[in-house]
Amino acid sequence: MTDLTEREKAILRYVIYQFILTANPVGSRVISKKFNLNLSSASIRNTMSDLEELGLLNHPHTSSGRVPTEKGYRLYVDSLMDEPRLESKEKRMIKAGLDSEVAPFEDLLRMTSSILSQITKNLACVTYPKLDKAILSKIQIIPISYARILVVVTIKSGLVKTITLELKTEITQSKLEKVQQFLNERLSGLTFCEIRQTFQERISDLDSEEFKPVVRLFIDSADKIFPDIQIADNIFLTGTKNILSQPEFSDSEKFQSIIELIEDKDVIIHLMEKKRSDSLDKITVSIGSENEIDQLSDYSVVIKNYNVGEVNGSVAVIGPKRMQYSKTIAAIIYVAEVLSKAIKGEE
Repeated sequence: MTDLTEREKAILRYVIYQFILTANPVGSRVISKKFNLNLSSASIRNTMSDLEELGLLNHPHTSSGRVPTEKGYRLYVDSLMDEPRLESKEKRMIKAGLDSEVAPFEDLLRMTSSILSQITKNLACVTYPKLDKAILSKIQIIPISYARILVVVTIKSGLVKTITLELKTEITQSKLEKVQQFLNERLSGLTFCEIRQTFQERISDLDSEEFKPVVRLFIDSADKIFPDIQIADNIFLTGTKNILSQPEFSDSEKFQSIIELIEDKDVIIHLMEKKRSDSLDKITVSIGSENEIDQLSDYSVVIKNYNVGEVNGSVAVIGPKRMQYSKTIAAIIYVAEVLSKAIKGEE
């Protein structure tokens, strides 16, 4: 970490704080008038020049004020910003929105994304849990029409996944019940990864003529019933309107870049998957080039895992580098906590 004097820390903190609020370059007179530092404009200006030499501030050619660099933002996030906190009304909003008694699981994820975007005024993302380590609790097979069945998969943590399958021929409910019993005897207690890798051999002795249609269907659909991850349906992304209202995107080129990013969800999923495996339960803040993805070099990304027993997903906020880091971090920490409890049915 760059060693700074207390004066340099204070001035850097106030410059970044003011720039986050206004999106305008910050001059020494603004700092002198707005913050009680007992320093002259000239002293503040000299210190700002020193901070610029250290690579923490930048000096746009068209302005006498300064703006933070990525290095400046990193120091601010690591040691200078206010303690992350949410207002009581925002906490109430999150708790009311994530009411597990009235919302199915996927609706909870969608609502989480929407609430995060409203609070942070940026793009919010929530991923479906990665199910590779999910432990199967039970399978239910429910006939819903001629040759159509609903497969209900419950994992140990209580999470429920459903999939509709089409049979080529009708099969009686009594036979479906026998298949259901057999599958539960052979598969309960195994992880999805173990089931996918050994599914066919575990049920091979059920491959008699009377059960063959449904057994073949389960073999062919094992990757869908017990998935690792489903890219197409894996992310809930909201807040396009919110992020486009930020002054950074008044420029047509940057406007286009955020639209392209939103349309290419795989970029966001890739980053969230990487951070999910790297960060465990920690919150991570990636600023600009730290994202290691060209499409995200102009943005900051704040990510945290939420937990559903043995599996986890991620919540994230994507915004300009000039985001309100303290509030965003507080919102994500609280949302991840409330979402984890809501999915488990806890208060």
